[in-house]
Amino acid sequence: MKRIEKVAAAENFSAVSVGKLDELGDYLLELGPDVKIPGKVFGGAAVGATGGEFSFQLFRPGTETGFLHTHKNHEELYFFLAGKGEFQVDGKVFPIGEGSVVRVAPAGKRSVRNNGDRPLVMLCVQYRGGTFTAEDAADGVILNEPVRW
Repeated sequence: MKRIEKVAAAENFSAVSVGKLDELGDYLLELGPDVKIPGKVFGGAAVGATGGEFSFQLFRPGTETGFLHTHKNHEELYFFLAGKGEFQVDGKVFPIGEGSVVRVAPAGKRSVRNNGDRPLVMLCVQYRGGTFTAEDAADGVILNEPVRW
């Protein structure tokens, strides 16, 4: 089974690699003896994330999540990086593909499937919903320091 590779770390950062996106199928997420999800890897713990979680997932042609799910508190953003398929939220089914982004509120009943002929690659970012404010949007500080490579 494939594993996340640590790239670098110091006091204020950490960096990892999940590898090539077309090799995500080498991962296997085991949520229990009866729940095994091929092609999915979570990365939040590997980078030490403190405000959210992320995962990559590869769906081979003709595969799907296989279940609906919701969250208690977490909103999710789904970024589709390659391939095409369909997404379902609360019974509404719509097409997704490379470049698509879907936001789902915690209570949304969601699932995804690949009905294309190439792998569907997805990045999912999960975070506590209802917490981002206009003040947060202006949180960045541009420093008056030269960039040295």
